[in-house]
Amino acid sequence: MKFLLGKKLGMTTLFDETKGALNVTLIVCEANTVKLNRTLEKDGYLAVQLETNKNAKKTVRKEFRIDKGATSVSAREMLAKTLEHYPVDGTVDVSLFTVGERVHIAGVTKAKGFQGVVKRHGFKGSPASHGRAHDMRKPGSIGATFPEHVLKGRRMAGRMGGDNMTALNLSVVYVDPVEGIIAVRGAVPGVNGRIVKIMSTK
Repeated sequence: MKFLLGKKLGMTTLFDETKGALNVTLIVCEANTVKLNRTLEKDGYLAVQLETNKNAKKTVRKEFRIDKGATSVSAREMLAKTLEHYPVDGTVDVSLFTVGERVHIAGVTKAKGFQGVVKRHGFKGSPASHGRAHDMRKPGSIGATFPEHVLKGRRMAGRMGGDNMTALNLSVVYVDPVEGIIAVRGAVPGVNGRIVKIMSTK
């Protein structure tokens, strides 16, 4: 298993001779420093803590748990060998990944504040004619005669975005070890400049 911290730069288009125009997200990955290893003997689980500089004033540390979902002893022992590639105070960079590889990328989605049902849930809204002066974007009825309260899970207005999200199985289409840039096909959660986690699918 491989993983890395990077900073989302934004989206652009790359041209491939066989596939044509590819919409990709660029992520810059400065050298990550391994700050901590969690072991089964000491901590009861396997994890690696990486550190990177978001900018000159802020350092970001994230922990990657590598035995999540591995229930068998043989699987956990196999994953324990991953720690050998992440020695404490060692560094890892974007050269971990190769073109054509599949990765998962986790980040925090763009926060949009308090939003109504039309934007938050895609409600159509009411007709704008025939006396509809102020309720075109209102949710409409939210209850029932029985049980006389609003049911759990009802789609209503509220805070939108700012959630942890993982984009699965994105294809790596470009890697530049010199500049520390990796490009993946498709969209990545979060605003430009936000830290994201890049993880191999295996």
